[in-house]
Amino acid sequence: MERKIYQDLQKWKKDLNRKPLLLFGNKQVGKTYTAIEFGEKEYKTVAYINSDNNIALKSIIQKERTIDRLIARLSLLVGESILKNDTLIIIDNLKDEEIVKGFKKFGSEPNEYHIILITSNREKLPLFKGEELQYRSMSGLDFEEYLKAIGNLELIEFIKSSYRSNKPMPFHNIAMDYYESYLMTGGLPEVVKASLEKESDLKIKMIQEKVLDCYKRELLSIENLIDIQRAEDVLNILPYQLLKTNRKFQYGLMRTGGRSKDYEKALDFLSNNGIAHKCYKISEVKPPLSHCKDVESFKLYLNDTGVLFMMMHLSRIKLLTDDNLKYILYENNIATTIVSSGYNLYYYQSEGKAEVPFVIQTRAGKIIPIEIVNKNISKAKSLSLFMSKFNITEGIRITEDNFGMKKNVRYIPIYAVFCLKDNL
Repeated sequence: MERKIYQDLQKWKKDLNRKPLLLFGNKQVGKTYTAIEFGEKEYKTVAYINSDNNIALKSIIQKERTIDRLIARLSLLVGESILKNDTLIIIDNLKDEEIVKGFKKFGSEPNEYHIILITSNREKLPLFKGEELQYRSMSGLDFEEYLKAIGNLELIEFIKSSYRSNKPMPFHNIAMDYYESYLMTGGLPEVVKASLEKESDLKIKMIQEKVLDCYKRELLSIENLIDIQRAEDVLNILPYQLLKTNRKFQYGLMRTGGRSKDYEKALDFLSNNGIAHKCYKISEVKPPLSHCKDVESFKLYLNDTGVLFMMMHLSRIKLLTDDNLKYILYENNIATTIVSSGYNLYYYQSEGKAEVPFVIQTRAGKIIPIEIVNKNISKAKSLSLFMSKFNITEGIRITEDNFGMKKNVRYIPIYAVFCLKDNL
């Protein structure tokens, strides 16, 4: 299954200033599989070490102070020689700061060893970080990667061409059909593989439930037992929070009298570890947007739309006949796309309740509002009001219709959301 990050790994290998690469992302997104595949294709050998509760590895890191000695001991640990420039060393399931510190030697001293460190523990990234390492994040498959997985490369080129030219895409209805299948599958490689192999809906649901259980096991690393249960409660209630007309997260749905301070640590854990994404309300626009957010008002999205589909107990027929459910999944997919592009999530709401679902501040400082066109609402005026009020010259409407342009607003079909990564 071809992943976009593979090209980044190839560039990293050729980088004259290459340092150990810390690859991070949620469990089940394919980090280990992709790293091993890269090693097997691009190197003579792969030295794979699972660092989880690996006492022998930690002992080596603690005792050996030079790169040569470290390599000699690691070679003994994996049972084969580690070759300069020809062996990819993979350290998986990284949680221990001391082990990371040991491998930082390879980023601070000249050497010819290639190392990929893999972690799902995003909360510890601030402890892991340093100038001795390089970093890449990895998420589930976006729609482009999904189309590659099912072998429809030509459709990708048609979508990208229409996105660049802003002209109608000739196979619009076909793309919409594929995208609806993608919504139900989501971007987790194991689920996509099962779908490609024509497994039953029940089998696919079981895989998605296994992923959800995996998320819940991660909660066990929260120190306070009460917060573990509260985090699980938040995860379980998330679909129902999105089903509301007003998608703002409400503590009262958790339990009667629920307050923000009760769930602060639980929400922080889910957000910091990328299991759920917070989208903060803003009521004004003054760069940087982070200074405008209301920390008490936010929406919560799940990191995979396919898992959300399963948690909402949906079926293909129910999804295709209920526009409200479909738009919830559209919104969740847009949120995950924005986050995987490296941006924070914000939504705008005025006192008059006019709402723009997403507002992005690009790396160049440009503010871009993103609205989702709901065909059941006769006229969507929120985007126009927002652009006029804050003197914004460029806006985006995500639609079920084809590409187009009206009054400085780009109309982009929902299946082309992945193209935004190169434009934001």
